[in-house]
Amino acid sequence: MPPAPTPQHQEARPLYAITLRLLAMLAFSISFACVKLTTDRGVHLIETAFYRQLFALPVALVSVMLGPGLASLRTSHIGLHASRTAVGATGMIVNFWAIALLPLAEAMTIGFSVPLFATILAAIFLGERPGIHRWGAVLIGFIGVIVIINPGAGSTDMPAFGIGVAITGAILTSIVSLLLRQIGRTEPPTTTVFYFAALSLPPLAIAMLFYGQAHDMTSWLLLLLMGIAGGIGQLLITAALRWGPVSLVLPMDYSTLLWSTLFGWLLWNNWPGNATWVGAGIIAGSSLYITWRERVRHRNMVNRGASVN
Repeated sequence: MPPAPTPQHQEARPLYAITLRLLAMLAFSISFACVKLTTDRGVHLIETAFYRQLFALPVALVSVMLGPGLASLRTSHIGLHASRTAVGATGMIVNFWAIALLPLAEAMTIGFSVPLFATILAAIFLGERPGIHRWGAVLIGFIGVIVIINPGAGSTDMPAFGIGVAITGAILTSIVSLLLRQIGRTEPPTTTVFYFAALSLPPLAIAMLFYGQAHDMTSWLLLLLMGIAGGIGQLLITAALRWGPVSLVLPMDYSTLLWSTLFGWLLWNNWPGNATWVGAGIIAGSSLYITWRERVRHRNMVNRGASVN
């Protein structure tokens, strides 16, 4: 998922922030591997999403209490939180579905295209006007996606349906990123994480009446590990943003490709083909360039505002 807005940090500690972000990506990669393992064992995606949020809620509450405090949960934007929850929960299930259908590394790599879709959607729905640099980066990034999904390239034969699910998940996640921009103007990231877990649990609990089932001990342990790892990852992301800006820690997100490749090889004997590595490099480069251009644009706007004042 795209990073939350950066809170104010009193002292920059770049190496510490980078280390925390890398550990967060390891935790998320473990969580995603558990998602794939549990679906392989017959756990329904609704169950997976429910337990992911169930374990995330106490972690989110603790992060609120240790961070901005319970008073930060007061909000006048419950409608935005509800919209973010509806899209986010749907996107989470769709992304879990993509992980179940595709090799882990390829599913993660297609997920890197979120900034590309976010740029397009921001231009359509928010009236943003990306310059030629960002549009060029978007075009190059989609070339990377095409390289990955080319059926004749790479050693893994990926189903077209799974690719479509992964792209749909990336689009939904990019919509979430736009909603987070609006919410993040007035609310800390911990508040957003809390409301996402709290508001998504009731509908997921209702769905569990139809999809919940008994499992063996191994499946329960994997679900527990999935939830704990996901919660730890969220805490580490929040902590990393306290010690370094988004532009510093964001490149660390691409380390998930290394972890997902390792887990895919160890657990499923899957190894990405050359096309996946080439496509991942193209997508990562274009996404990082889009982030850098956004930072430059924001800095120029701030400087112009300061000069006017």
